[in-house]
Amino acid sequence: MPLPEFGKLDRPVIPAVCIALLGAESTGKTTLAANLAARLHSITCLKVTWVPERLRQWCDERGRTPRIDEQEGIVREQHALIDAAAAESDVVVCDTTAVMTAVYHRVVFNDGSLDGLAAGLHRRMDLTLLTALDLPWVADGLQRDGPHVREPVDSLIRQLLTSHRLPWNLVAGQGPQRLESALNAVVPLLRARSC
Repeated sequence: MPLPEFGKLDRPVIPAVCIALLGAESTGKTTLAANLAARLHSITCLKVTWVPERLRQWCDERGRTPRIDEQEGIVREQHALIDAAAAESDVVVCDTTAVMTAVYHRVVFNDGSLDGLAAGLHRRMDLTLLTALDLPWVADGLQRDGPHVREPVDSLIRQLLTSHRLPWNLVAGQGPQRLESALNAVVPLLRARSC
């Protein structure tokens, strides 16, 4: 029996670890996602990719917020970006998932029709980090509705995760403490994969 060519040996494919960051506006998700991805790469030697929030990109590209009929497409685009990153990486840090779009769909349109789809897509995540409301609110153009929506959004995120039995860890603290809080939840998940 001939030996397989070098590089063509059957090796088990280890799927990427996907880490989701969820949270109300102005709770540091984007900053934390970038810092977490960089830190995970430096301490594990793994290929770590940061996937940005598609809803934010969509709003920036069009200069407006989406209509009700555009929301499901954004949900699917977010997870297509995550899946593409997962195919090329060891670890994917997701600056939100479809859960956030579904929550904002509830807030803006009073419509929970995206909840089931979002929860189903979110099940691909290996770990969910929910950012605490302990950072000051900061304005950010189209992306922010105001500090008054943070508690209701946080409550809706928790309700959606709980009702669909999606576990999560709270991430809190200022500056480096917030990153350390996230690392404390993530590192045990990656121990077997690091260099």
